Amino acid sequence: MELHNQLWASADILRGKMDASEYKNYLLGLVFYKYLSDAQLRAVYEEENGKTETYPSRENQLETFLEWHSDDESGVKEVIQKKIGYFLEPKNLFLNFAKNSNEFQISHLQEAFIELGKQGDHFTNLFDDIDLNSTKLGTNSQQRNITIIEVIKTLDEIDLFGHDGDVIGDAYEYLIGQFAAGAGKKAGEFYTPQAVSKIISKIVSIGQEDLAPFHIYDPAMGSASLMINIKDYLNNPKKIHYHGQELNTTTYNLARMNLILHGTEPEQMRLKNGDTLDEDWPTDEPFLFNAVVMNPPYSAKWSADEKFLSDPRFERFGKLAPKSKADFAFLLHGYYHLKDNGTMGIVLPHGVLFRGASEGVIRKALLELGAIYAVIGLPANVFYGTSIPTTVIILKKNRTERDVLFIDASNDFEKQKTQNVLRKSDIEKIIDAYKNRSDVEKYSHLASFDEIIKNDYNLNIPRYVDTFEEEPEIDIVALSKEFISLNEELKQNQAEFLKMLDDLQITEESEELIKATKDIFKQ
Repeated sequence: MELHNQLWASADILRGKMDASEYKNYLLGLVFYKYLSDAQLRAVYEEENGKTETYPSRENQLETFLEWHSDDESGVKEVIQKKIGYFLEPKNLFLNFAKNSNEFQISHLQEAFIELGKQGDHFTNLFDDIDLNSTKLGTNSQQRNITIIEVIKTLDEIDLFGHDGDVIGDAYEYLIGQFAAGAGKKAGEFYTPQAVSKIISKIVSIGQEDLAPFHIYDPAMGSASLMINIKDYLNNPKKIHYHGQELNTTTYNLARMNLILHGTEPEQMRLKNGDTLDEDWPTDEPFLFNAVVMNPPYSAKWSADEKFLSDPRFERFGKLAPKSKADFAFLLHGYYHLKDNGTMGIVLPHGVLFRGASEGVIRKALLELGAIYAVIGLPANVFYGTSIPTTVIILKKNRTERDVLFIDASNDFEKQKTQNVLRKSDIEKIIDAYKNRSDVEKYSHLASFDEIIKNDYNLNIPRYVDTFEEEPEIDIVALSKEFISLNEELKQNQAEFLKMLDDLQITEESEELIKATKDIFKQ
């Protein structure tokens, strides 16, 4: 896709100066600012001329803006701020930075970020992770100016509105995915692969497609990509409310940008930069949600302090997740915030399915409640930064049944370079098996509660789905005949080769070599 190629090429200016986990902050932040700037130019044009199928160039849109601004500075500011929720002065437009590159100073961009940050809580401190004074951009201010303006000019060539579909969101997700691929373990902090997001989003939306408003919650939201996907499966995407918490400040800002880029209004976002496990959030209404989705850090450490035994999130289970593995702490937090008729989907390592001690106690309690609805085994190496196989656990509340559907999708993928990728057909196969909730040979099994008890509450998928393939029987007779035939053919070839040696003209130099060759065949 041409757009993707342009976006990736723009990273070349920073690639080499710093690693992907660092330069993503600059590039994604500038893409976001360009989007806001270009969206304002379009909004001005629409106010003057109405919406249309085609728009003039941004240069012409800029002229319209400058004329209006010259005639009525306060008027245009009031109208545009009401229309799109912010206002950028002409000098702070991305296009103007690119057009006046010879006069550009990094301080101009810094001032623009500060001014935007004053225009609402959703913009506050949003660009704090873009360190414009970093020596990695250049050893002096002039070199840093050159680096940043080159990035700006390259990005400015991209037409963010000149393509069909959700080009802004798609481009942003593409960039996040590309940076994740190059960021190794750090990628897990902010990105869930699209295929996995689609599986969870589709599942948690089943039976809730017409709900409006719809409230979704991700207590470890990363870049919010796992929440954002839900809009593709609901009939009222404009009435989705996103609630999320993220510990890492850089990633938290990334989530805010990502949601805004996907057209989310400020009143639809309730996000917090904080530690999900250390202190429960949210505690004010709404604190129960139609869907809870999560891809938390695997086997992370947490305090497991005894005070949490009286925490309403954990107290009914009698035990806490171990200090060295917070997997069940995340799961129980999310489950606590799920509505009675909602659905939760969480990605975790396979160890939660069979580990004992306190985790075994928690798992047994969940199974006795009927909370675990399905267990889906994913292929190894589908996540950036880790090659381990993972499982998606689906949870529900107030079930009368206590059976569990097991799906083993670990062998369905396409290998691409260093990653395994779930194809559209693989995703559809998982969703069909989930909906049908029945046995499919070597793929899925609906296990009764009695069966789970017999397995001592161990949910390891191979106990329920047998994917063993027998080796084909070896036909000894046919193999012997083939061996005899090959041996006869080899003898014939040897005889022909020896005859060829006899026909050669013998020289002093070759005589000894030919004799040695014949000796080999005699052995």
